[in-house]
Order: sequence, then structure tokens, then C-alpha cells
Amino acid sequence: MSVMIKNVGIVGAGQMGCGIAHVCSLAGYKVTLYDLSKERIEASLATINGNMARQVTNGKMGDDERKTALSYITGSTDVQDLASMDLVIEAATEDENVKRKIFGQICPVLKPEALLATNTSSLSITRLAAATDRPEQFMGIHFMNPVPVMKLVELVRGIATGEKTFETAKDFVRSLDKTITVAEDFPAFIVNRILLPMINEAIYTLYEGVGSVEAIDTAMKLGANHPMGPLQLADFIGLDTCLSIMQVLHDGLADSKYRPCPLLVKYVEAGWLGRKSGRGFYDYRGEVPVPTR
Repeated sequence: MSVMIKNVGIVGAGQMGCGIAHVCSLAGYKVTLYDLSKERIEASLATINGNMARQVTNGKMGDDERKTALSYITGSTDVQDLASMDLVIEAATEDENVKRKIFGQICPVLKPEALLATNTSSLSITRLAAATDRPEQFMGIHFMNPVPVMKLVELVRGIATGEKTFETAKDFVRSLDKTITVAEDFPAFIVNRILLPMINEAIYTLYEGVGSVEAIDTAMKLGANHPMGPLQLADFIGLDTCLSIMQVLHDGLADSKYRPCPLLVKYVEAGWLGRKSGRGFYDYRGEVPVPTR
């Protein structure tokens, strides 16, 4: 038995929120993209339009489909606009305090039967659920980046998540033409529990001088058949996000193998966060990315 979902609210018009809005509107859901910043919403809508236009060019959808999907998305800076939503997905930055604050603001506005989900990539669903007024109707729906391209969604139940909520989330994700993997509520779930220590190890390999940025990325691309080298991938994810996930693993599992590499910490302290800030393990300010070490 699952709940009927027609209207989806998305909190946070960043990279992830933008991608989630894209796939939800294509699947025929009415989407309200909520953010405090009007500029971020406008930038997000422009990105979605551009990404859909590219899908039209590649023959993945028709132009009428694009226009219809875009007409399903409304941007809003007014939290009251979430009142009619059946499902709200929080896609804010990977910071527990920020997420708790958001739940405190949006929960009083939501209708009692509305489901609430978080797109967290590493934080405890049980703990986040406890910060809401509806732990039974709360769960993790973790999309992969870039959302329109990546097929996987991790579903994570907290200790209080109800069966009805879980069934509804499964139906919802399937309707987006995504593949589900169910993970238990432990730090970083499945994908990042395996992926981030690999990236962290690649940074240690650089830190210890075993190989250069280029050598490490080439080795993993051609030696392990990875589509992108681990340092290139770290820049794509954002080094601040990589660091926060490693810290969640280190704090939550108390095992020294999850210790964030000091070089990763140094890059984040420098504000070199990867692609989004123009510099990380590569410098993106010129025509082609150049290794920074």
C-alpha cells in the first residue's frame, strides 16, 4: 500500500536539486523547486533547460516533451508553497546542522500526510528523521550525480521509517526510470562507503608521492577501467563534499582507515574545491584542465 504522489517539492536549487527537478518533471510530476536565493533558482531553471535541450539534440526526447516537462517546474522562495506537496525532497548541502534547520522551517508548513525525504549521501537517516515531526514518513532517497544520467538511487530507511513510506518511495523511484538499491542506515550507505575511501586513498597516493595527479588518474582509468580517474572524480564531486563524507565515516565508524588525507584537508582549507571553484587537483581556469600537483 503506497501513497499517491503528484506534487513534489525540492528544497535546494543546487546541482542535486536541479537534477532531481529535471527527472521528476520528465516523469510527469508537478515540481516546486524551493530555495532562499532567487538567483540560484533562475540559474537552476536555465541549467535544466540547457540539459533538456541537449537531450533533444541527442534524440533522447522530443521538443514537445521538453516544453511540457519545463512547464511542470515552478521556482519559489516562499516556504508556504510547499504546503500542497505530497513528497518533499531535501537536497541542501551535506551539513547536518543546515539540514536540521531546514526541517524545522518546512515541517510546520507540510500537510500531515506528506512524505519527507533527504538526498544526503552519508548522514544518519535515523538521526535526521528525529529532527522532524514525522519520522515514520521520513527516509533517504539518495540520487547520484549527475541525476539525469545516473541510473542508481539508494533508498535508506531510518529505524522509524514506516512500510508505507518505503513502498511509496520505491514506486516513486521506479516511476523516474531509475534502478533501486536498498542500503542500511550506516555511515555513507553503500556507494560512498566504497567510493570515498578509494578517492581518499588516491589522494594519499598523491600525498606520499607515489604518483602524480596524471599518473594516478591514468592508472585507474586504464588499469581498472574506471570512466574517470579518482582525482578527476573528486574534483567533480567537490572536495568539500569528499571531506565531509570521509569525516562522517571516520566519526561514525571510528576506524583509522577512514582518516581523511591531510592533503584533502589542505585543499579544502585553500578553497580549492574542484570544478565548482575553478581549482582542485586540476586547474579549470584555462582551455583544458591542468594538474595542480
